[in-house]
Amino acid sequence: MTELNYGFPPQLRLKKAAEFKKVFTNPIKSTDRYFTLLATQGDFDHPRVGLAIAKKMIRKAVDRNVIKRTVRESFRLQQHTMGNIDIVVLARKEALDAPPETLRKSLEKHWLKLVSKCASC
Repeated sequence: MTELNYGFPPQLRLKKAAEFKKVFTNPIKSTDRYFTLLATQGDFDHPRVGLAIAKKMIRKAVDRNVIKRTVRESFRLQQHTMGNIDIVVLARKEALDAPPETLRKSLEKHWLKLVSKCASC
């Protein structure tokens, strides 16, 4: 039996502007109080995630980094259930005051929603 790798290597990240642009042009959206997630079918056989945590929304770098770490950790644990989806995560101001556990639960719902929506795209 193969053991699943729960790492977060560079190939699981959206890095180039063109990769982000592809997701922004024709996305499937999932929105709640804390996050807006945009997704499209990916070109690879694994999911990839990109973070767009705006300074305009979350002023302090420390707070932006906490949110980024929370998103990365949630993605890392759910990556094997996602298929080949490219996702961009946008944080909202309300994410700043929410406890990390609430953010994790919110993200888990988003991951499931996007997987079911992207199955048909």
